Amino acid sequence: MTAGHFIFIPAVLLVGVVLGWILGSRAARDAFAAELKRRDERKSRS
Repeated sequence: MTAGHFIFIPAVLLVGVVLGWILGSRAARDAFAAELKRRDERKSRS
């Protein structure tokens, strides 16, 4: 194993964590907005 592995592997893991964090937070925000929209539609029907 070369010294590059000790830099490359943690860097790739860090990039994966950052991308996962960004995509996950975006998905959660969209799901929350969809739930609020559904609640508003149910209220307006009643």
